[in-house]
Amino acid sequence: MTSPALVPNAIIEVNDVSKWFGDKVANSKLTCSFGPGVTGLLGPNGAGKTTLLRMLAGLTQPSTGSISVDGLDPRGHPKLFERVGLVPEEDAVYEFLTARQYVTYAAQLTGLADPSQAAADALATVQLTESADRKLGEFSKGMKQRTRVAAAIAHRPDILILDEPLNGTDPVQRARLIALIRSLAANGATVIVSSHVLAEVERIADRVLAMTNGRLAAAGNVEAIRAAMIDIPYKVRIDADDLRGLGALLIGHPLITSVAIGNSEMVIETNDLGALGRDLPGLAIDSGVRITRFQPEDMSLEAVFGYLDKRR
Repeated sequence: MTSPALVPNAIIEVNDVSKWFGDKVANSKLTCSFGPGVTGLLGPNGAGKTTLLRMLAGLTQPSTGSISVDGLDPRGHPKLFERVGLVPEEDAVYEFLTARQYVTYAAQLTGLADPSQAAADALATVQLTESADRKLGEFSKGMKQRTRVAAAIAHRPDILILDEPLNGTDPVQRARLIALIRSLAANGATVIVSSHVLAEVERIADRVLAMTNGRLAAAGNVEAIRAAMIDIPYKVRIDADDLRGLGALLIGHPLITSVAIGNSEMVIETNDLGALGRDLPGLAIDSGVRITRFQPEDMSLEAVFGYLDKRR
């Protein structure tokens, strides 16, 4: 069976890659691949995400193993950079430049015939046209972040590497950037988004690679990762008009591993969420209990990563 860390028709391939700095191991024996669509690279600070992204972009080379972009080593083929857009983790910008000057400069570096127009288009895409001629030193952190995204997409790359791209953005800006990222992927781009803001990765990514301590911990969509953890029960929050009556029915039920009843809700655990969802309505009807909420909280990426971290 093919590993979920690998995709068919991969654009970027990572083969048994390790990276260390002195005696510090940043990445260890990573094998994975990336293709069109959005892949979320998930993990806490220090998990090795940024080091991996820097290797994918050709900014540093693996200590062992290999990375290829369309079959080529990014370190040995600078022309590949014309296909790659990068938003690095560091938020430094040239604060003496205006946003227009900054993005135009980025477009010039990729050899575009009309970098000024490309910059104008990119700034419009991130909705910074009205502020384009203000100096970056006057910008908020979120506006600087949008400028950096504009610089990364000005040359219309088909590979986009984004390290914590939503940092500093407000909820409206965040929603717009997520929509932009997904639209680029829908048009065929290979997009890799690194984040520790777990709910946002869930909104952005079609596929998730979770990292801990420089290693790949899990791969797949959120539901697939969670379903693979058969030894860890799902936690479900339930509201009903007779919690104690419902709780008495559920205690000892073969699908239920625990029941906890509070003043306003019940929390149960089950190893088979689908079967419970099918059985519970009938139980409630037979007992005359009205259920007003059935919320599986473990389907969030935050819960998934918490389980992964505990299992290291």
